[in-house]
Amino acid sequence: MKLMKLKANMRFIGVNIPDQKKIKIALTHLYGVGQSLAYVILREANISPEKRTKELSSEEVNALKKIVESRYKIEGELRQIIRQNIERLKSTQSYRGLRHARRLPSRGQSTKRNSRTTRGNVRKTAGSGKKSAELK
Repeated sequence: MKLMKLKANMRFIGVNIPDQKKIKIALTHLYGVGQSLAYVILREANISPEKRTKELSSEEVNALKKIVESRYKIEGELRQIIRQNIERLKSTQSYRGLRHARRLPSRGQSTKRNSRTTRGNVRKTAGSGKKSAELK
């Protein structure tokens, strides 16, 4: 009987980060941290981006947590700020706020062909107009 290893994930600021991935990719599981910011954070903490998450020592993990918590807004705090900004746009009834309220694209995208599903204007694809011939 084979023993199965459980995939243990590192808990980092309330988010599970996979152990098998390189730390430069694993940090991008945090909302608000992309690849470029992950490199900046790792450079500040003097950690090699090629290290796997499971290879990090507790001192390195603490250094990462300290840098991220003190300098960057991520996860819940960032989501809250974005939500407040959208609510402010809606309350001032700016053009962008009205687009958000109606759930339409707010950055100038075309809506004639795109974003039909969000507008509720779903059309079936156009056929030839003839019914398909039955095979005998």
